[in-house]
Order: sequence, then structure tokens, then C-alpha cells
Amino acid sequence: MFDIGFWELLLIAIIGLVVLGPERLPVAIRTVRGWITSMRSFSEGVKNELTEELRIQELHANLKKAEQSGMKDLSPEIEASVKSLKEAAEMVNNPYQTADQSISSSEKIEPPIDNKDEKQIK
Repeated sequence: MFDIGFWELLLIAIIGLVVLGPERLPVAIRTVRGWITSMRSFSEGVKNELTEELRIQELHANLKKAEQSGMKDLSPEIEASVKSLKEAAEMVNNPYQTADQSISSSEKIEPPIDNKDEKQIK
């Protein structure tokens, strides 16, 4: 990215030490490191959002192709896109189904009865 070598970094460190002094230089380094970290995380977030938007656009294009061909003789790529869209639609239509299933399965399991507590109460 930046073609900075060891000697350039050493020169920057010496100038920073002279200008800022030994007390403020570590704080300045931490501040710059925080800025760089926040810029990296921001750029990673933008990259992820763009990738997701491109994937959504591709799914829409494949769905249009599938609808135009009448859902017959689809290529494997378009079939996979249609399948993933159907799964996503099913998850949206039934968002609480998995939660209801886990609650009903936990209701069927009864905790074991502990007689030690009853003996201590008496």
C-alpha cells in the first residue's frame, strides 16, 4: 500500500519523539492505532455489505431467468438460487416455528424430582 521501509519508519518515530516528547508519543501511537483499526473495520463492513448486495442482485437475476423459463429445464446455478430463495422465504414465513418446537420439546422433558430438598424442609 504505502511503500514505507524500516528507515522511513525510524525517521518518523524520531521526529515524533522530538515533536511530541516521550510522555505524549505513546498516547499518539495508541490514537493512530485506534483510527487505523476503526477504518479497517469500517472498510470490512462496507465490503461485506457490497458482497451481500451483489449476491442478492445475482439471486434476483437468476429468479427472473427461472420465471421466464417457466421453472423448467433450469441450470444447476439457477436451481440452487431458487432453492436458497425458497428456504429464505420459508424462514421468513415461519420465524417462530423453531422456537416453538424447542419450547414444546423442553416441556416434554420433566426434571428429575430431588427428594433431598423435601427432607431438608421437614
